[in-house]
Amino acid sequence: MAAPAGAGAVIAAAERGRWLWPVLAAALGLWTAGVSALEVYTPKEIYVANGTQGKLMCTFKSVNTTSKLTSVTWSFQPEGTDTTMSFFYYSQGQGFPGDDPPFKNRIRWAGDLSKKDASINIENMQSIHNGTYICDVKNPPDIVTKPGHIQLYVVEKEALPMFPVWVVVGIVSAVV
Repeated sequence: MAAPAGAGAVIAAAERGRWLWPVLAAALGLWTAGVSALEVYTPKEIYVANGTQGKLMCTFKSVNTTSKLTSVTWSFQPEGTDTTMSFFYYSQGQGFPGDDPPFKNRIRWAGDLSKKDASINIENMQSIHNGTYICDVKNPPDIVTKPGHIQLYVVEKEALPMFPVWVVVGIVSAVV
């Protein structure tokens, strides 16, 4: 007795499935081979004296060398809000500060992408600058899986903790 026509179709589909999954897995592997994770490092929080310059440290690790395609975006989420605004962009050796009032004429590039440093300085810090700062680095083909976040507090000079230099150096070294 002959097998029903439908059974042959099921067997043919099963045979196709044996080679289809390895081919799909290989294609996915080739597609993602040029993409790897980029890691961004920032301190969790910093304290800056009112009226002084604050340096927002941001470094990154990437298996790829930096190029003209490498870019950095800094964003800010004011304390007590859910809104985030970009206020500085760096690409191809140029900084592009935003014109938003809390940051206008206060932002200076302090990084060196060849050393994988994406830090910035903010002049004349005020209480309006309290909040979360986000450093997002793109270094194609690497992609950022998680940007760096810094909680910044602007305090009166007298309120800053006084530590011996060796303690500060040890803390900074441990973070990096």
